[in-house]
Amino acid sequence: MENSLRARVRAGDPDAFRHLFDEHAAVVHRHAVRMTGNWGTADDIVSLTFLEAWRLRERVLPGEDSLRPWLLGIATNVTRNTARAARRHQAALIRVPPPDPVPDFADEVTQRLADTEELAAAQKALSTMRRGEREVFTLCVWEGLDAATAAEALGVAVGTVRARLSRARKRLRKLTELELRRENGTLKNSEVQRPAAVGQSPGSRHQAARSTQETKR
Repeated sequence: MENSLRARVRAGDPDAFRHLFDEHAAVVHRHAVRMTGNWGTADDIVSLTFLEAWRLRERVLPGEDSLRPWLLGIATNVTRNTARAARRHQAALIRVPPPDPVPDFADEVTQRLADTEELAAAQKALSTMRRGEREVFTLCVWEGLDAATAAEALGVAVGTVRARLSRARKRLRKLTELELRRENGTLKNSEVQRPAAVGQSPGSRHQAARSTQETKR
């Protein structure tokens, strides 16, 4: 009989799940913080991830490989669902009178992170990316998964992961630098560009206008 951790998790062994939590909870929490930029939300995502892992335990295949990619894949899906729920909640709040202001301790909490300014700038830059690019970047760069493992965790092709990662690296490098310069007051107005619509290059609007004018001639 196979006694690997995978087999014990699949069988619903409570001790195996305790071991799984002890070994990977910090990794899942770090991933959630980087995806959301919020410690409180990350705590919730950790709990939901392991609850979902318990529910999906029978999908674990036999073997000796680490369950870390499997858990990170679940955590990524939980983060998506949490973000959607937060948007619905925010939309509902708009329809009711605003509550009394309360102190915001977010800045105090984030001081526990090293390089807080860089993380905040990166988080703002990440928030402007497409969801797929953001997920691939956090898994491959911050969590250290290779392209094949990240593809397995996300349920996409390896080529898709590589393409998204390449785009994400370029965008994040540029956007993070601009965000840091904006916060430091060294960003020139001429360097601030209005983001183009999805699927539209910066010059496409001008080109479209020219094409329209030429058509009228």
